[in-house]
Amino acid sequence: MKTKKSALSGKQKTAISAAIGHVVLLAVIVLMLYPVAFAVGASFKPQTEIFTNVLNFFTKNPTLDNFARAIERIDYFKVVWNTFAIAFCVMAFKVFTSYLCAYAFVFLNFPLKKLLYFVLISTMFIPFTVTMIPNYITISKMGLRDNIIGVMLPQLSDAMGIMLLRQQMRTIPRSLIEVGKLEKSSHFTIMTQIVLPIAKPCVISTAIIFFINSWNEYVWPRLILKTTDNYTLSLALQLFVDSEAGSGMGICMAMCVLTMLVPLVLFIIFQRQIMATYASSGIKG
Repeated sequence: MKTKKSALSGKQKTAISAAIGHVVLLAVIVLMLYPVAFAVGASFKPQTEIFTNVLNFFTKNPTLDNFARAIERIDYFKVVWNTFAIAFCVMAFKVFTSYLCAYAFVFLNFPLKKLLYFVLISTMFIPFTVTMIPNYITISKMGLRDNIIGVMLPQLSDAMGIMLLRQQMRTIPRSLIEVGKLEKSSHFTIMTQIVLPIAKPCVISTAIIFFINSWNEYVWPRLILKTTDNYTLSLALQLFVDSEAGSGMGICMAMCVLTMLVPLVLFIIFQRQIMATYASSGIKG
């Protein structure tokens, strides 16, 4: 009887723990999704309805007026182009440099390889505020302030990309590389015809991560870009915050929706590859 009672007690404790865990998880999900739901709902509401009931995300009189006014107030397509140009160039250079470095760390032998990899990975833990001032001074001396090139330049390489691609390449059988060497294939041929087809999902997901991170970047573009003609979408948002009373809240929320639309769609499309890439980064140390 005692054994049955203790077993039952154990099952009850497990059920209670699971229930508490689910409640906490649900609360976290609600807290994270509420701002997104509020932004989407408010963007379709008339200004007079936005603050009448903040928990009601729907309206009986949906309108696209907020989106139209947001696009009219700024040179929207120029801002989108600036954002896309920065995100695409940063993504392309980061993937290119990360791929070359990861290949070298996995398939080439050279002195101090482990030490160099450790130094590179350690840069991931250096706060942005430490490198911000030297980068800002360098960009200013180069005359690239208020220029989208000045935003791109310090972001053309990334230690996280090297780590993710290196972990993926370590899963590639060495025998394939040896076959390529026996056939006297160059490193370029091995990289493009043997390694790349296998690592392609990881390369694509890493590229999407870089693109989304650059698309959402605010602090560094805010330091470099000064004129509205060079603004990105994240910077353009501040133009729509009129006052603490929220007189332009509907337009601001419409701009928020337009800003997060591209990253959200990309994540929805490539979420499996992105999650798989992060998971594979912990397979081997």
